[in-house]
Amino acid sequence: MNVKICKGDTVEIISGKLEDKGKRAEVIKVLPEERRVVVQGVNIHTKHQRQVQTQAGRNVNPGRIKFEGPVSISNVMLVCPKCNEPTRVGVSRDDKGAHRVCKKCQAQID
Repeated sequence: MNVKICKGDTVEIISGKLEDKGKRAEVIKVLPEERRVVVQGVNIHTKHQRQVQTQAGRNVNPGRIKFEGPVSISNVMLVCPKCNEPTRVGVSRDDKGAHRVCKKCQAQID
C-alpha cells in the first residue's frame, strides 16, 4: 500500500476520541498493510501485566503498562513544516525521483 505519512512526521488528529482530537504529535510507527499509524501520546491503552518468572530467573515487571495504540491513517493529517498547517499531501516527480509536496504552499516535505 502507498502511504504518504512516514515515521518521524508531525501529524494532527482530525477525528476520533474527543481527548485526542486536535493534538499534534510525532508518528512512531507506520503499519501500511493495515492503513494505520502509531502516534506518540495518542490512543493510550493500559495493559495489566502479571509478574512472570522466566527460565533465566529474571522477573517481568508487574503492574499497569501504558502504551500507544494504532490510529487509522484517515484520522490523521500531515502538518507541513513550512506553513505549520495540516494539509493534504501530493507527489511531484523530477529527475531525482518522487517527493512529497504540501498542497497548500507547494513546499517539499522531506
